[in-house]
Amino acid sequence: MVRQLGVTGSTRAFSMGGSMGGSMGGLMLLLVLVAQISQAVVDKPGQWVPQTHGEVWPRPKVLRPQADVHVLRPEAFRFQITSSHIHGPCDILDTAIERFLGRIFPSASPNQLSSGGGHLPALHTAEIVMNNRRGCKEKLPHMDMDEHYEVKVNAPDEPNKARIIAFSVWGILRGMETFSQLVYTTTGSRGASKYLINGTQILDAPRFTHRGILIDTSRHFIAKSVIRDNLDLMEMNKFNVFHWHMTDDPSFPYVSKKFPKLSQNGAFDGKLGVYTQDDVAEIIEYARVRGIRVVSEFDTPGHTQSFEAGQPGLLTECYSPAGEKSGHGPMNPTREALYHFIKELFGEIVQVFPDKYLHLGGDEVDFNCWRSNPEVVAFMEKRNISGQFGRLESLYVERLLDIVASFPTNNGYIVWQEVFDNNVTLKNDTIVHVWKDRTGWGEEMARVTGSGLRGILSSPWYLNYISYGADWRKYYEVEPLDFTAAAQEKALVIGGEACMWGEYVNSNNLTPRLWPRASAVAERLWSPAEDAAARLLRGADQRPRLLWN
Repeated sequence: MVRQLGVTGSTRAFSMGGSMGGSMGGLMLLLVLVAQISQAVVDKPGQWVPQTHGEVWPRPKVLRPQADVHVLRPEAFRFQITSSHIHGPCDILDTAIERFLGRIFPSASPNQLSSGGGHLPALHTAEIVMNNRRGCKEKLPHMDMDEHYEVKVNAPDEPNKARIIAFSVWGILRGMETFSQLVYTTTGSRGASKYLINGTQILDAPRFTHRGILIDTSRHFIAKSVIRDNLDLMEMNKFNVFHWHMTDDPSFPYVSKKFPKLSQNGAFDGKLGVYTQDDVAEIIEYARVRGIRVVSEFDTPGHTQSFEAGQPGLLTECYSPAGEKSGHGPMNPTREALYHFIKELFGEIVQVFPDKYLHLGGDEVDFNCWRSNPEVVAFMEKRNISGQFGRLESLYVERLLDIVASFPTNNGYIVWQEVFDNNVTLKNDTIVHVWKDRTGWGEEMARVTGSGLRGILSSPWYLNYISYGADWRKYYEVEPLDFTAAAQEKALVIGGEACMWGEYVNSNNLTPRLWPRASAVAERLWSPAEDAAARLLRGADQRPRLLWN
């Protein structure tokens, strides 16, 4: 998806080391702040963007603020689940309470905190209310999970009380995040801080069901700790999909039990640069309790150079004009052994990754190698499709979809837009991921939805592109439904993803490059559509939240 950057197989040489380091990350954070104050006049020292006192990000659907203020004391405040008798035990809520208390009250030395709130009333409890006996029955987040919630702080009908209300545990998580953002600090004359919260009523629900972040772990190995950090940041921005682009040409870091040589020979390091199935399970669990789906991508038939070292014979041999072998290209769709391998590998993948959807890739298949291979040419002649390499790709993808459809896990699938563009016969429940043309993507979305298929948008949200100056505004001002189509077709756009491809990103600089720039995408996918200009400045509170946590 970003091969136009010109990075070749030499990526392997610096895969485990630092590239462009933490200094670039610090610079990006500074540039984002500059973007937020681009129209302001800086004429005095101190904070350039005033604190907004509990501004919520992404913007809620309905927010009714009040002037009343309550104080929260870290030693006295608690979350209280008042609906356990209805829905029973809930491990996701139990872990969330500790996490959000830490988020509301970041560690500070005692002499930095005020012991009281002066004349302000204290808020001691935030009730968690889930009046639905099935609210905790769903153990895994899913495409259609209910994320709507209500937050009430000192509401007219419930003075001096706080409640987080939802019908599902996923809604409660989103409500707890919003509540944590409503809490802010002020510093008194003696330098001590107080935790405050304004009276507020919020009714909220996401605009799109699929709100994702793509992280590429093939071009550079990304440490589990960094993935976990980014899952925390995703939760803080109400993203709900971690698109794990696991493998690509440079490396195969997934440890397959059926094909262990794939990672032994195809990863940057067969021991240090891999994710075992236990590692994957750990990441999935970390994401699960935050209401985040983990959607795996094992891209085929292109972007598969890393397969060859551990499983020789899957790829097409390329030939020079002189008839000499010149390396390998995409998988060879003429060989039945390939489909046996695919069935075994993906049969394992659907057991390791429990989400209903698999991202099957299918992008940027280089036809030149197929064109040079006598075996492929003869195969195509026999089937009367000579020269129609898009049709050859279709034969492979259709076999792949049939294989995935045959699994008892009843998976759905996502494919990159080339699969659709090449007229592959797709099943009705296929989701098309649009990534090409950062400015003219609307025509592609119109074609996808016009065919009755669901779409995911990423074209304008490739955050791996870095340019001088701030880019927050251009990401924020994207309207995902800004294309010509009927209302029922636009309804087939299920959301979008911000993508962080890994040519120049590793464990050292991934997080500062991704955040808080991805926060702009988060609000476009969660909040109601409107002119967003005013919100660019009001996002000032979100940046320090992300840095602190």
